[in-house]
Amino acid sequence: MREVVITYCKPCGYEARAKTAAAELRKQLGIEATLKAGTGGIFEVQVGGEIVAKRAKGHFPDAAEVVTAVSKLLEPIRR
Repeated sequence: MREVVITYCKPCGYEARAKTAAAELRKQLGIEATLKAGTGGIFEVQVGGEIVAKRAKGHFPDAAEVVTAVSKLLEPIRR
């Protein structure tokens, strides 16, 4: 299975959002995500190096959106 990494801006206070998203991935998909602290306002979720969800101007992906994005990318692998 491909690695799931959530990179978040620690100085911005995004760690709680990252932990919530990781907890939902674990709960709903049985996937352990790696949390990686960053800076510069970053919040992005990668699966195997491919960005599947990220913070953009005016939009911040919630845990449900992260789970959906990861699930869609992994669906062909799970079959």
